Amino acid sequence: MSPTNRFVGLLCLTALLCLGSGAWAPPARADTIPVRSAELLAEDDSYVLNAQFDVAFNPTLEEALQKGVSLYFVFEFELSRPRWYWLDEKLVGQSTQYRISYSPLTQQYRVTTGLFGQQFESLDEVEHLLSRVASRPVVAVEALSKGDRYEAAVRLRLDVAQLPKPFQVNALASREWSLASEWYRWSFTP
Repeated sequence: MSPTNRFVGLLCLTALLCLGSGAWAPPARADTIPVRSAELLAEDDSYVLNAQFDVAFNPTLEEALQKGVSLYFVFEFELSRPRWYWLDEKLVGQSTQYRISYSPLTQQYRVTTGLFGQQFESLDEVEHLLSRVASRPVVAVEALSKGDRYEAAVRLRLDVAQLPKPFQVNALASREWSLASEWYRWSFTP
């Protein structure tokens, strides 16, 4: 047997041993948040965004909330103009952070975004709030040219960087901590 064949055989044997022993594993995939719909509509002097998500907390996230861990979700919106001669021109990039916490004393959930906070009796109500973006102004009407084509995109994700450090380590290895939607993209022509 030639040295080249011996090397290839050894390489194949090593790969099989790694696969068989579990040394190689595919990366953990995030639990997805399905995007039901998203649209931009003209309303008065600006375009507003409406979007629907299917947010459902898994048992691991529910338990973390019950034990006092705050969860941070980030809603992101982008609007760009495609250009054939260069990179797309990014016109709008917005993100909104939602902090979700649970108070065992009042047995209520609190959702805070910026200086605004709301109390909820159940996790279902929190999921409903996160699932719906309604009439959010995103860009002025005069900022977009009539007849031009634009690309819009939205997504919602759990921000694992905001978790306490021990949970961030778990989030790297476990898909239960990786709740996110893919970017939902659509074309828009004013």
